[in-house]
Amino acid sequence: MVIEFVLDGRSKVNTYMQLVQQVRQALRVGLLESGDQLPKVRDVAQALAINPNTVLKAYRQLEMEGLAEGRPGVGTFVTGTLAGASLMHQAELRADLVGWLRRAQTAGLTADDIVALVDTTIRATLADDVIVVTHT
Repeated sequence: MVIEFVLDGRSKVNTYMQLVQQVRQALRVGLLESGDQLPKVRDVAQALAINPNTVLKAYRQLEMEGLAEGRPGVGTFVTGTLAGASLMHQAELRADLVGWLRRAQTAGLTADDIVALVDTTIRATLADDVIVVTHT
């Protein structure tokens, strides 16, 4: 699987951390698996119009977390996972969520409205759990 990075220019999260968070999310939902190659630094930098050092910093952060490994002359590869036992239930839940998102759009909610609704609902419902919600 190839991850396609997207940057949110309105986010207060540093660019390199946005990349790190997107890899973490892809690992958590099973879109990336151990052995998958991350996009080449040069390709990411060109596609997002950012400095290659920013991509390198993100990849180094993933290496420090034990989630990736750089292989000189070859690229950076996923070496860890964040997918837990819940992964097997995610496909059905995702299908439900897609249906819900379509209903929300039909009801006139914008993407920002949906994000606000989801964020506040997560905070209110799962207050005892530590959850970090990030958006791209």
